[in-house]
Amino acid sequence: MAKARINLASTDIDQLNQICESIKDIAEKTKVNISGPVPLPTRRLKHTVRKTPCGSGKASFDNFEMRIHKRVIDLGVNERALRLVMRVHIPEDVQIQIEMLE
Repeated sequence: MAKARINLASTDIDQLNQICESIKDIAEKTKVNISGPVPLPTRRLKHTVRKTPCGSGKASFDNFEMRIHKRVIDLGVNERALRLVMRVHIPEDVQIQIEMLE
């Protein structure tokens, strides 16, 4: 049976969870098999910079971190369900990728 795999990634976990919930609701309404959302490991991007730009003075540093949260959802292929998923409002912070699997 063919499936559609939906990959979601975002720095904002709340928006990511809202989109996952809306995709779950669509799957329940259209009675399509769904597995997920499966949380993938969170990627942490760390960046350390020195506080003083000139280099003189105390050697103190600032640490910045950006977390990228990821989810994977597998949906059974149904034309109506996929059209509804395509119509879901996706914020700019969230990246979505849909691919068809056999």
